[in-house]
Amino acid sequence: MATIAETRSKFSPDTGFFLIMAIVMATINVIAFSFFALMGISSFGAPLYVHVHAVVFFGWVAIYTTQNVLAATGATALHRRLGWLAAAWTLLMLVVGTLTTVWTTQRGLVPFFFTPTYFLMMNPITAFTFVGLVMAGVAVRTNTGWHRRLIYCGMATIMGPAFGRLLPPPLLESGAAMLVIIALLVMFPVIGAVRDRIKYRRVHPAWLVGVAVQLAMFATIELLADSAIGVAIHDAVVEGTPGATKPALEKGVFPG
Repeated sequence: MATIAETRSKFSPDTGFFLIMAIVMATINVIAFSFFALMGISSFGAPLYVHVHAVVFFGWVAIYTTQNVLAATGATALHRRLGWLAAAWTLLMLVVGTLTTVWTTQRGLVPFFFTPTYFLMMNPITAFTFVGLVMAGVAVRTNTGWHRRLIYCGMATIMGPAFGRLLPPPLLESGAAMLVIIALLVMFPVIGAVRDRIKYRRVHPAWLVGVAVQLAMFATIELLADSAIGVAIHDAVVEGTPGATKPALEKGVFPG
């Protein structure tokens, strides 16, 4: 708490920076998912739960962008009221994201560049990490410096699916895709840290927390995805479903 109090007076709200970065993140998401739709990889013929997932997660992108617009334009009262909806929305995302992962795995439709166990571990752990960072930001909402940076790091944490859709197929097939995605996600708090260093001659500790949490998230996913515990969870989830025919630790075949 002493660190939070100390940084309260050293960092300005920086509404312009966070608005620009929110727009950048939103644009990346729109481009990535539109690209898949135009390529025919995503379609309206997908199961209902996939569309619910899309609406809920893009709803968050809209809420996050709107919150930054409200902050930048001085509409703080509305920003605070919408903030409670945003906090509740993250819990909805956790539930919907986890169920979507489970149902996709059970149907045997895991993307070819993941093993089923990796996919099953990755998405819920990412969702929990995202919610944890956002809720931490909400908890310190009276300290704007920490508040905005922690929620920004939370938003960066769920950018993986967007970047994954923009990577070239050979990279996805090579197995190096996750390293690239990790680097891209960590890039967002690093950008913030570099900007703080240039503008304030020091780095806000929230960026260090964000990077540490992201790296811990990826390490947890890697450890569980190749562990007996991860395989046991996978086998229990897919038992009696088409997904049971997919080897837990084998990737699919590159399509075409």
